[in-house]
Amino acid sequence: MQYIENIVGFMDKIVSLGLNLLNSLIMKTFYTPFILLFTAVLISSCQTESIHQEQSKNETLFTVSDAKVDFNLTRNIFEGCLDVALIAGQHHEAGSILAETIGDDLVITYLAAEGWTIDATHMSIGICTEQWVPLTGSDNPKIGRFDHDSVHPDGTNEVTYTFPLAELTEDFCFATHAEVTSPEGVGETAWGSGIEFDGNSWAMYVDALLVDCDGDGGGDDPVVK
Repeated sequence: MQYIENIVGFMDKIVSLGLNLLNSLIMKTFYTPFILLFTAVLISSCQTESIHQEQSKNETLFTVSDAKVDFNLTRNIFEGCLDVALIAGQHHEAGSILAETIGDDLVITYLAAEGWTIDATHMSIGICTEQWVPLTGSDNPKIGRFDHDSVHPDGTNEVTYTFPLAELTEDFCFATHAEVTSPEGVGETAWGSGIEFDGNSWAMYVDALLVDCDGDGGGDDPVVK
């Protein structure tokens, strides 16, 4: 009798272990997809948050504004020392690129000539000795990869970018590209006049210095180097 009870007890343990193992396998099979899904969502959320933080960081480095202004009035109030032509289609002067310091900021302005409008702008700026502008393998600027860009409302003839001076050194470079429309309604690509890139396009950039260009002791303004 005792022998039979021992066998029954042993069988009960085996059955119990089997049921526990089966239950464990069922639970694992049931929950594994949910665990994997949760992990994937968590990783994706972290990556998305990182991208947004980086975008937010870049956005705080500059501001851009556009306007429809009186051409002659705007030209008369400019008091900076850097004023280069905005060249459209290699042969037309479509306006000017103006640069000056205001407080702790560098202000770069696209100013269209009378009758011209500015449809979109792209700008890259940074320390000349660093990788301040994205280039192709043939040393042409990748306009679509510029750090700063904006599309502007119809009729815009002035666009202003503002950057903190703390992000730059005394010697800095910038490239100003624009999509403009002529008084005849012809669309053109335009560049702020300066040094041509080493590639086979006519794209240009400005190598600038921050100096007391007007000698009034009121602070440094950018000039063409």
